[in-house]
Amino acid sequence: MTTKGRDIVTVIKEQIENFGTSLTLVDIGSVIEVGDGIARIHGLRGAKYNELLEFPHGIMGLALNLEEDNVAAVILGNYDQVKEGDEVRCTGRVVEVPVGDALIGRVVSPLGEPIDGLGSIKTKKTRPVERVAPNVVMRQSVDTPVHTGIKIVDSLIPIGRGQRELIIGDRSIGKSAIAIDTIISQKGKDLICIYVAIGQKTAKVAQVIDTLNKYGAMEHTVVVTANAADPAPLQYLAPYAGCAIGEEFMEEGKDALVVYDDLTKHAWAYRQISLILRRPPGREAYPGDVFYLHSRLLERAAKLSKEYGGGSLTALPIIEVQAGDMSAYIPTNVISITDGQIYLETDLFNSGIRPAMNAGLSVSRVGGKAQTKAMRQVAGQLRLAMAQYRELATFAQFGTADLDKATRSQLELGQRVTEVLKQIQYNPMSLSKEVTILYAVNNGFLDDVPIDKVAEFENNFHKFMETSHPDLLQQIETDKEFKPETEEKLKSAISAFKKSIDTSKETND
Repeated sequence: MTTKGRDIVTVIKEQIENFGTSLTLVDIGSVIEVGDGIARIHGLRGAKYNELLEFPHGIMGLALNLEEDNVAAVILGNYDQVKEGDEVRCTGRVVEVPVGDALIGRVVSPLGEPIDGLGSIKTKKTRPVERVAPNVVMRQSVDTPVHTGIKIVDSLIPIGRGQRELIIGDRSIGKSAIAIDTIISQKGKDLICIYVAIGQKTAKVAQVIDTLNKYGAMEHTVVVTANAADPAPLQYLAPYAGCAIGEEFMEEGKDALVVYDDLTKHAWAYRQISLILRRPPGREAYPGDVFYLHSRLLERAAKLSKEYGGGSLTALPIIEVQAGDMSAYIPTNVISITDGQIYLETDLFNSGIRPAMNAGLSVSRVGGKAQTKAMRQVAGQLRLAMAQYRELATFAQFGTADLDKATRSQLELGQRVTEVLKQIQYNPMSLSKEVTILYAVNNGFLDDVPIDKVAEFENNFHKFMETSHPDLLQQIETDKEFKPETEEKLKSAISAFKKSIDTSKETND
């Protein structure tokens, strides 16, 4: 009895000593090899794909290769501090980023850490960076426009909310400019933007942020950046982190736009990681799953149906090609995933046509469904005029002397339309400004304007409409279509403007 009593006392004492502590099983392994940002770890039998691993000195790693006798992980930080024999622990967590309204106006790393010097981000909500895309039942067709403020895009290659529109072209011909103008155009509207910079020079990213601040666009923008100096694993994670931030807004019923600048450098970073992980190389030394790398990212862009909140996430991926070669591995992959492409051409850029968009090779698979009625009313004639001009311009280069009057007038119309569609950077236009000038060129009001004076005519016309007919511009913005009475008022306004030009010419003479 006494012995039994002593046993019970001992047990009670042990329970009191250990009160409040809980036993947890932690999978622990040790580093057997480290180099080039990759660590091979022995002993982590319970590790999961994409799980965060904890190294000494607070350094984190990402488990990517789960092999029979070891786990290969990429190190998300300074891998110089990791050495052979170091203890590594499983965390049971996948890579997550903070999400929510607190991120708007901030610059963050792919792990959600603030890098703009504005203090910590006050949000407790996080999301995993990798997630399965919404299924067919959750989606609805794309029918609401993303107003880019760029005349040639809004009229010929419209982008809808929930669409994935690729921007493709050689380096330094204005790919990022289209995306940044689109972000600036959303000022005061309901579209939240996420700009993801992948492998860019730090100076270029700083310049973009400065531009967004200058035009008041950071008020509705989140910038996620993994610069060229950052490790390849961070560049690999950046677009997924940006997508997760956008998905949070989409699931709250809001509209978001995410720009991936650019996915060519993203593929390079993934190729680098894969080769160091000793995965078998395929075409152009990319791993076999490089298509899945981008498809699982871009498929997450969607327009959700009303039952799921009705939010949307629009994706504008950017791809850089070498010497206009669209048939390379990564460009063809991303073209096949997206809903159309805006193709920029070096020759057009060098000849002074900005944006340097080739209207023949560019396409939007959503088309007129994602246009306002007013833009549809003017864009139809514009598309026809541009198509005819492209055909005739080839023959006209041999000499215009033998061309009949109809052909010459068609050529001149094409030249005027080309001039009207030119647009300077950081100058996105409102819908009403776009459709009024396009209406004027379509209906012959610019036929007597010399081609070299078209830009000046357009500039003065917009000023005239803002000062003399602001109510008409407001009506177009509200109605989003040309009603018969609106059209009559616009014709009268254009005629009055042309008379005022003629009068001022006579006075100057």
